Amino acid sequence: MFLTKKREDGLVYEISSLLPAEHAFSTRLGGVSTGAFESFNVGSNRGDDPKAVRENYKRWCALFSAGEDDCCVTNQVHGNAVRIVTREDRHPCMTPVPYDADGLVTAEKNLPIFCFTADCVPVLLCDRGGAAAAAVHCGWRSSAMDILGETLRAMEKLGAAAETICAAIGPSIGKCCFETDGDVPEALSRYLGGETEGLWTRREDGKYMVDLRGANARRLMQLGVKADNIDCSDECTLCSHEKFWSARYTARCGIPRGSMVAGIVLR
Repeated sequence: MFLTKKREDGLVYEISSLLPAEHAFSTRLGGVSTGAFESFNVGSNRGDDPKAVRENYKRWCALFSAGEDDCCVTNQVHGNAVRIVTREDRHPCMTPVPYDADGLVTAEKNLPIFCFTADCVPVLLCDRGGAAAAAVHCGWRSSAMDILGETLRAMEKLGAAAETICAAIGPSIGKCCFETDGDVPEALSRYLGGETEGLWTRREDGKYMVDLRGANARRLMQLGVKADNIDCSDECTLCSHEKFWSARYTARCGIPRGSMVAGIVLR
């Protein structure tokens, strides 16, 4: 079950009651950005005031009892690269990330790892024994390239086991709003080996409505994660664009968009 929380400083975020590690999925609420970026945006390349972005990021890192230069972040290119990170990979806030990775995995305690979204699916994972944690950006291209398979293989290298891994699939665009051409269901069908029942519907105009969260949940089960260990948000970022950043909504309106962040840390 997903729950909405609010800090004293106003930061609004979501957690999963299933995930045993400390974690959070941000909303677009509780920051200091103004205008089109109101109010919580951590996208540093969107045109927002850098001072506001830094303050937002500082508030987010404080949620994990960390400074803004003490965490590891993805550098997302809609690929399937997964990087195992250590404290040597900590990222100074507002500087270029020196690697490409849509997923991060770590075994280090007290090292928060973050991924960023604005309609794509954020997935946070951890092993019940505390062996490893992961933060993964699952856009449809990354999903179809089996980024979750790459993630579990990296976690297993660090001592995790699929049957003891828990996953929280956060707020993202839902089947109600994820309209695609045929290339997306075709790619996901290959990705899932044809196990796609219920994951999309075809409209009369030839477009498809696709459940990307459901596709990622199904892949996790194929990889050996127990169904009872998977928690999936039912909130659609496009439907709830006042609460979440939605790339499709802002593009439709011709306005700038911000970015959300999801993070996890082992203790």
